[in-house]
Amino acid sequence: MHSIDPTLIRFEETVPPASNWSHVLKRGTTLRITDVEGGANVSALFYNFELRSERYNMPDTLKAQHTAKLTKGFCLYSDMGRVLASITEDSCGWHDPIGGCSNARIIRTKYGELTYQSARNDCFKNGHDSFLVELGKYGMGKADLVPNVNFFSKVTVDDSGAMTFHKDHCAPGAFVDLRAEMNTLIVLNTCPHPLDPSPSYSPKPAHLIVRSSPTPGPDDLCRASRPENERGFLMTERYFL
Repeated sequence: MHSIDPTLIRFEETVPPASNWSHVLKRGTTLRITDVEGGANVSALFYNFELRSERYNMPDTLKAQHTAKLTKGFCLYSDMGRVLASITEDSCGWHDPIGGCSNARIIRTKYGELTYQSARNDCFKNGHDSFLVELGKYGMGKADLVPNVNFFSKVTVDDSGAMTFHKDHCAPGAFVDLRAEMNTLIVLNTCPHPLDPSPSYSPKPAHLIVRSSPTPGPDDLCRASRPENERGFLMTERYFL
């Protein structure tokens, strides 16, 4: 059920540990992200490529769908009320939309400092700076950073507001499918989650497959899961009329 018809694949590649990547995921295509080894964290941002001031909105995504996690059947909303991408398959069951990304201070405090000058490609990288490097390719910068999604990571919040990172949440081979509902610029990195308690700096790789996929019909799971999502899809479809 979860295998991909090879005739639909447009391209695939592996993102190494602590690396950044971006692509304009066209409407009518789906990106599968796979946690190759288990324990990966893939931090991601989403933008309308044609109007990059329109971008993923974490508060609207969560409140519209009454959730504090992302999994199959949920949508990623823009700040214009449109759907940038939908989660059409998910073998993991919980992806973190609230934990944010690591930065230089967090990585330095937890693991020390290992610079490019001293370690070349084995240097310690962080999510914040990796996002900026990739955004720079599109003429974007700090003003364009918004709260990100952390795929393959699970964070829960107790009644006191304390956040807990669940280690070893996803097994090797876990995957999530993101269907583009717009021409969506996706920017991601494989740097450690900021709450990961691992005593060593050990980011994991992710494998990516972009394939062709049909546009959602009226009974599509993501569209029909909530009344809000029906409105979000209508707003998105009007954009392309």
